[in-house]
Formats: sequence, structure tokens, C-alpha cells
Amino acid sequence: MDKKRIIIFLAAVAGCSGAVAAPRAKVDSAYLRPLQERDSVLIADQLRYGFTLHDVEAGTTLEFPDFSGGICEGVEIVSGWQSDTTSARGKKDKRLFDIDSWLVVTSFDEGTYRLPALAVARRRPSGETDTLRFDEKVLTVCTMPVDTATFKPHDIRGQIRYPVTFKELLPYFGLAAGVLLLAGLLVWWLRRRALARGDAALPDEPPYLRALRKLEHLRGNKYWAPEKQKFFYSSVTDTLREYIAARFGFGAMEMTTAEIFAALQKEDLPRDLYEEMKTLFETSDFVKFAKWTVSDTENARVIPDAVRFVTATWQEEPGQEPDENEKEG
Repeated sequence: MDKKRIIIFLAAVAGCSGAVAAPRAKVDSAYLRPLQERDSVLIADQLRYGFTLHDVEAGTTLEFPDFSGGICEGVEIVSGWQSDTTSARGKKDKRLFDIDSWLVVTSFDEGTYRLPALAVARRRPSGETDTLRFDEKVLTVCTMPVDTATFKPHDIRGQIRYPVTFKELLPYFGLAAGVLLLAGLLVWWLRRRALARGDAALPDEPPYLRALRKLEHLRGNKYWAPEKQKFFYSSVTDTLREYIAARFGFGAMEMTTAEIFAALQKEDLPRDLYEEMKTLFETSDFVKFAKWTVSDTENARVIPDAVRFVTATWQEEPGQEPDENEKEG
């Protein structure tokens, strides 16, 4: 039988003295041990087929049989040769070892099989070589007995479904709570930011209050610089457009300045208030589209004029009056 050379170094001890006679390792017979302890070997059970050596000198090498072509008909090799040291004794330069060597086999057919005898070449540290022979072993594979008189075939059982426990759901609850918390914080932050900019409306807030709050946010001279005037006038006129659309009921957001004031002519507005707003919107158009720069004196009148327009035209609701602080500042 072909041999595959597998070298196992039992210890890293080199150069044992040649003047002392090396002891002979004691050889046990081969063994066949199931990996699962049973009274009998069943189909597909796995077993170790190997041997035990006692008093093996440090530095000894072994050559195992080559079963790459199969061990015997009906028996398959699950894993190749392996070795393990079960005990060690002696001094550093004269240590002796007990070792187990095996391969794992199985069979998927019922029957009795004769496993071939094992022949293992051993080379001692002194250079002496000999061959260890282990007798063959008989492997008997059984199947589960079936009572054909009472046997009834059954369909394949479905997957067992265990009840879901609270402990298993707890991580999902925690994740959902974390997501809700993050969403709440995000909404709060966006709302706070919008309120700081004067863009967000409070629930059921009247249009005139919303307009006055946005105009108050634009009060002062921080947007009067030439490079900021476009934003300033756009914000003021957009706020007034929203208020006009809500107060007078026509689509001021999509209308031009001329269309807005043509519609406002039909409303009962004081002439001076109408002219002030028309001038403000026309100035805004010049700033936005003609890059016109407005003087600080004209800029200072924008917010008061817009606030006066809102407080003068707001639609009174039962039991509601504009706050004195919201009138012209």
C-alpha cells in the first residue's frame, strides 16, 4: 500500500545522547471509537480509527498510511490523520510521550466492513527506523429497526415555532424608542430653528400675527448692507404676499407686483397706505432684478410701513384685538 509521509514532531528536543540505549515504545492494538457513545454504530455515525503509542521518545517521526484513494468500499474518510499527546514525563533531554493518532471514518450503508490493517513507519532520533503494524478492525453499521406491521408513513413535520418572549422583543422596543426619541429631537430642533428665523407658524396662529412676527425678525439694520438688501426686500415682500393672500383671498404669491395692486384697488384701502405698499413692492423689484442699492433712510421706513399695512388691514375676529405691542413700532 502507498504511504504518505506525514511528519509529526512530538517535541523540539534535538540530539539525544547515542551512548544511552533508547527505550522501545510500547505498542497497543488499533482502536475503533465512535465520536458519540452508543450501544451500536448507526448509519452516518462518525468513528475514530487509529492507534496508541506509549513511551515515544522526543524527536520521533511517524509516516502514516495514505488513504487518499479511500479506506475501503462502503466506508468514507471524514478527516485525515491527526495526532494528540495524551501524557508526557521524564526530564528535558529524555522526555517520553504517550500519543494517539487517528482518522475519522463513517458509512452511509448498513453492513459489516473490514478496515485495513495499519502499517506505520517510525524513525527514532537516533536514526533507527522500524514499522509498526496494527491488526485490521471490523466495523458493523446498523440501521434503526422498523416494525413493518405497525409502521405508518408520516409527512415531514413543519418547523417548530416557539413563542416569542419579551426578552427577545426588548431590543426591538429599545430601537423603536431610540428612533422616536431622535425623531422628536429633530422635530424640536427644526421647529426651534424655524422659530428663531421667524419662519414657522404656531398652531392656529392668525395670518396677521405670523406676518408681524416675521417682520419683527427683520427689524433693524443688519440686512441693509448692499450685498444683503436682496434678501431683506425679498423676505419683507414675501411676508406681505402671504399676508395679502390670507387676508384678501387671492393668490398673491404667484402674482406680479402690478397684478397684486390691481387686485388691491378693488379693496377699501386708504390711498396713502396703498401708495406706501406699492412703492415698497416696486423698490423691492428694483433691488431684486435691477441690482438697485437703497439708501439707509429708505431702508429704515420699510419695516414700519409693512407693519402699519398689516395692523391697518387685519380682519377682526370676534373677541380678538391686536396687541398694542404689535402695532407700528
